[in-house]
Amino acid sequence: MKTMKFIKKHKSNLLFAGAILILFLTPIGFQVKVFINRYVYFAPSEIPSEKQIKLQNYNWNLLDNRGNLIDFNAYKNKVIVVNFWATWCPPCVAEMPSFQEIYESYNNNVVFLFVTNDKDEKVNSFMNSNNYSMPVFYEVSATPPQISSSSLPATFIIDKNGNIVLSKTGATNWNSTSIQHLLDKLIR
Repeated sequence: MKTMKFIKKHKSNLLFAGAILILFLTPIGFQVKVFINRYVYFAPSEIPSEKQIKLQNYNWNLLDNRGNLIDFNAYKNKVIVVNFWATWCPPCVAEMPSFQEIYESYNNNVVFLFVTNDKDEKVNSFMNSNNYSMPVFYEVSATPPQISSSSLPATFIIDKNGNIVLSKTGATNWNSTSIQHLLDKLIR
């Protein structure tokens, strides 16, 4: 009898606690977080030129998903998009469809580096199950400090002169008109 009274009295609190547990402890919660991140993000804006930081060096080695060593120095004088992400990160997963779209539109004119520390098999499974064709890379050496981040996702757009013109942590719509205009401007 006491239990029933307790439940009736605290029904809304118990429902709220149950919803929180589902959100944080189940796969359903992961998908809810992805959904929320996908629909509440905004396109970032370019960093004003006087506040842009120049990449000090391009000494960074990566492995592509075929095991080939990639020297970041090869991308000097090119427009580069570097995205740090993980398969377990809801905001990362949320922004991937927009990255796929922008990658398909600009991959001939912009270098895209999708960098992760996840296990190769997990990444391949994730990419295949979502039909993503974006190039995935794994760090072999330390990231240049100007584009290092302890948050995921973290994305940097670097112009042909090595200036970091955009720096964004958190989910974003990368296929927005403002990002397209920025990339078009940087490519010219």
